Order: sequence, then structure tokens, then C-alpha cells
Amino acid sequence: MKVLQISMECYPAAKSGGLGDVVGALPIYLNKAGVSTSVIMPKHGTKWLEKQWYRQVYSDHVRLGSELIWFSIEEVMNDQLGFPLYVANIPGKFDRPGVYSDPGGGWYGDETERHLCFQQAVLKWVVSMHWKPEILHCHDHHTGLIPFMVKYCPEFNSLRNMPTIFTIHNGAYHGSFSWSRVDLMPMFIASARGYLDWANTICPLAAGIKNCWRLTTVSPGYLDELKYDSNGMEWLITHEMAKAQGIINGIDTELWDPATDELVAFKMENGDVEGFKAKNRVKLLDRFRIKPELPIVTFIGRLVNEKGADIIPDTIHRARYGGMEFGFVALGTGDRDLMDTLGRLRNQYSGYFDASLEYNESLAHQLYAGSDFIFMPSRVEPCGLNQMYACRYGTIPIVRSVGGLRDTIIDIGDQGGRGIRFNNFSVDDTTHAIYRAIKVFENKEVLANLRQRITQVDFSWEKSAKDYIRMYEELS
Repeated sequence: MKVLQISMECYPAAKSGGLGDVVGALPIYLNKAGVSTSVIMPKHGTKWLEKQWYRQVYSDHVRLGSELIWFSIEEVMNDQLGFPLYVANIPGKFDRPGVYSDPGGGWYGDETERHLCFQQAVLKWVVSMHWKPEILHCHDHHTGLIPFMVKYCPEFNSLRNMPTIFTIHNGAYHGSFSWSRVDLMPMFIASARGYLDWANTICPLAAGIKNCWRLTTVSPGYLDELKYDSNGMEWLITHEMAKAQGIINGIDTELWDPATDELVAFKMENGDVEGFKAKNRVKLLDRFRIKPELPIVTFIGRLVNEKGADIIPDTIHRARYGGMEFGFVALGTGDRDLMDTLGRLRNQYSGYFDASLEYNESLAHQLYAGSDFIFMPSRVEPCGLNQMYACRYGTIPIVRSVGGLRDTIIDIGDQGGRGIRFNNFSVDDTTHAIYRAIKVFENKEVLANLRQRITQVDFSWEKSAKDYIRMYEELS
């Protein structure tokens, strides 16, 4: 069986969030299980991709309106990834330092053109192949038009019987564009227009859902939530449920291994969780101004409303006003106003709050190793990986009961508890959750037992990979 994963992101080549982590890990475990899996992504101008050697395997042009755009497909000559990685080199479209935006800047303004070029380039390459993949696995709206194109675009007619899987990592982004720009699309059968349309727009997310052979989300909980809250697509999701399945993401347990992690100051030795936490905590306190006796709560991720990051300032204010003693560290970038607010909090609550307003993978690993709790107040969380990384490193999750957070973190009040959950997106709920965390920290026996237990939870990709393989086998 041959599977081609098609994605905008893939760690370590280019990553903005969880999509990159998933596409960089799932193929490793599929290949280990005997499923020949490769990845195709755009050739972004990231530092990692700029350092690689390449072998060109195909070149051609795609039509974008009245414009012909040259592209080449290149194989990354790196045998350390665990899977073959290919990139679509489309000069002027993707040779930029960010995946979706310039670092520290706004979104690129030509997403529609970029995504259409990439998807057509991939399909032209697949059409040219002598040994074609048996399944096209498309990820998020950036690739959502591919299931439509292989069915209804004459140019790709030879692929019409090739099964497509469409995985929704984040249904909040639809990729919609106006019908006035339909000339950017490759020629398609006129009677198929309805398979593109949603809310009087050309909607790649809806097109992927309608036209794929199988639909997956990155957790069962998120699939259930989309039936009731998907920005107007509730009816469509419900209508397509017969072909849908929620498969929880895993994590790369070789990359995220506290016993071998080169990005943490002190590795875990002989399963000594307490020693590992204590030494890395000291290292963390060298970097952040937090009173050393306090429990350390950490937020790692994009500082955006979707992740609930905007509730951090009010939670800090309420908790400190109530006399709660804890330290809080934030790592990430995002909304400019929120970043400015968090910058001011460092001075207002010196010793209790600190932040590093940047994307820093090494520092993230150190925070997982040295913190006591990780805070995830997400409004929406299709799966979430941070809570799994945290458990692996003995850091207790504080999570809102949504999507994959609900699927993976059992509250400590229930049997087999792994963390602290709260239901409502409110300052009352977040401050109460942190109050509970402080009480856990104060009970050293409970804290040690909980840390030990969560480091043993199996969040590896093996089980999830088996679920995907079963799906592939049903389609092949």
C-alpha cells in the first residue's frame, strides 16, 4: 500500500501548530507498520528547508486564471526523517520565511492563489507518476479542493478512482473565496458546481468534506462537537457522518522522551520523575523571574482567542487579587495587543508572572520539563498535543473540557485522573482550576503519585496509526 500525505506543514521542515507535528510523525509510524507513506508540502523559505539538498523529480506549469506558473517537485535528500519528503517549489508563492505569515507580521494576502497552485502541482505530479499512490490523504482546507479536483476536473480524470481521505485538524478555517474568482480554479465539470459551494462561496473545507471518500477529525470529541458547532457547517457534518471517524492524534515518543531529549537541561534518569522535575525547575528559574517556592503554571502556544490565551490576564488579576500564590509563565506569539498586555504583566506581577513572547522550540521543551502544570483554556481544541507532551514530562495538565482535551485528560476527581478539567470559558472556572492545582502542589505525596502516573500514559502513535491503516485497507 502506498499513501501520499498532502499538507501545508510538516515538522521539522515547516511548522505553525499541531498540523505540522502530526504530519511529521504519523508517516514515521505508518512506515514502521509496513505502509509505504510519503509527504508532499510546499517549499517554504524556512531555515530547515533552506539547509537541505534536493533532487528534482518533476516540473511543469499550472494555470492560475490567465497566468501560467512554473513549479518543480523536489525530493528532500535527508534519510533521518523516517519517511520520504517531497516539496513543491513554486517561486514567488511559498519561498517566504513563514508558513502562513511573516514571523511577527500579518497573514499573507494571497492564500487562495498559493493553495490552488500547490494543489494543482501535486495532482499534476501524481498524474505523471508511473507507480502512483493508492490513497491521497489530504490535511485541512489548504488541500480540501483535491478530492473535488480528482473527481470533476478533466485534467486529473485519470485519478478519479483514487480514494481520498480528508482530515480536519481545525475546522475554524474554511479557506473560502468568492465565486467571482472561479477563473482561478482548473476547468471542472459545470454540473459539479454544487460540490464546491457553501454559503455562496467556493469553500475548500466544505468541498473536502463533500467529496472525500473518508472524513476524519483528530479526536472523537472534536467530531462530535462539529455536529453542533462548526461555523454554519453543522448540517453538512451531520449529513456526512456515515463516512466520518474521529482518530485521536498521537505524539512522537522518540522525539518527546524525557530520558533522551537533547533540548532539556537535565534528562530523566532511571525513571526518577521527582529528580528530573526538581533539576529542570532550577534551570527554568534561571530563565524566568518566578519566586522559587511557588508552583509554576505554564502556557505554551499561539496567543490567540482560539487557544483561550485572552483569558490569561484576567485570570492572573483575579487569582492575585484573591491572594493565590503561584507563578505563571507564558511562551508564544500571536495577537499584538495581547502580547503587549502580557509584557506589562511582567512588571505588574514581578515574581508571579513572566513571559517569553516568541516561538522557541527548545524553550518549550524546557518548560515541559521544569513546570508543574500546563494551562490550556482553549475555546476550541480539535485534539491538542501539548497536554500529551506535558504528561510525558510529568507536568500536570489544566484543561478546558473540549475536543481532544476531554478525550485525553481525565479529571483527578475521577478514577485514573490525569489532570484538572474545567467546563466553562470563564475567569471563575479558570481561577478555580488553578486553585485546585495549588492544592495538589501543596500535597507532595499526591503530587508525586500523579506525576509518576501521567508519565506512564501511552500517547504514542502506534494505536492511532493502526486506526488509519484499518481505514486505508478498507479503501484500497
